[in-house]
Amino acid sequence: MFWPFWELMQALGNEGRAPRIIAIENVCGTLTSHGGKDFAAICSALTLAGYRYGAVIIDAALFLPQSRPRLFILAIRNDVEIPQELIEAGPSPLWHTNALKTAHEKLPPKALNNWIWWRLPVTAKRNTRFTDLIEDRPESVSWHTATETRQLLAMMSEVNLAKLVEAKRTGRRMAGAVYKRTRFDEDGFKVQRAEIRFDDVAGCLRTPAGGSSRQLIIMVDGKSVKSRLISSRETARLMGLPDEYALPANYNEAYHLTGDGVAVPVVRYLAEHIFEPILLQRSSHMRCAA
Repeated sequence: MFWPFWELMQALGNEGRAPRIIAIENVCGTLTSHGGKDFAAICSALTLAGYRYGAVIIDAALFLPQSRPRLFILAIRNDVEIPQELIEAGPSPLWHTNALKTAHEKLPPKALNNWIWWRLPVTAKRNTRFTDLIEDRPESVSWHTATETRQLLAMMSEVNLAKLVEAKRTGRRMAGAVYKRTRFDEDGFKVQRAEIRFDDVAGCLRTPAGGSSRQLIIMVDGKSVKSRLISSRETARLMGLPDEYALPANYNEAYHLTGDGVAVPVVRYLAEHIFEPILLQRSSHMRCAA
């Protein structure tokens, strides 16, 4: 999807309207796709178009109870001044993973010359749990019958059933996030397994391409155990959208919107600490010149 987008950016540049800032988000696999060639191609395209840029890996779990690490490539047009306090001398373990550093090392010389190691502050500790976002009476989905819940539990391995037993022992109300995965059993045959996590963080939302890509939840409250699909409103909350945000009425359409989106607090964080300082500095210079 990068190249159709990039054609639009090039067209703006040809009209003398090249954006001052370009931010690109994608899965972290972009760094290793085709041996790192895809990442290098993006960086080379930015270089040729007259941008300096760098990349960071940010997990939405820093802000929201959802495991969602994503690659953000942040590019600034060459004629736009970047405050020195936004630039690191080298990679930071907080935002620059080993995979990112390896991909950076493989860049061609011209692309390397335009590289920036972005400096970002440590985030405040997240204070929301997955359990806090669960609806008791969701409108978009229904709770499973007891039989359906037993069938789901029957798909769990001993390891995952042990997690459920431990959650019941706590005596607390806890929500577990469940994905169905294809695994090999002890005889080497492929079987579908239900895998659960009780760390108060949901699994990464994905687009609902099939039954296995839609996340389920198991709610444990004392001895009570019940299950269902995650609701469309819960997926929106996991992306940082307010409850007044209007979602499509169709469940799959709503899930596709959230699963294919960008977590709102992550964008807000980048805006506050990278985009706005750059843009505000430019506005200040223009006022002084006037």
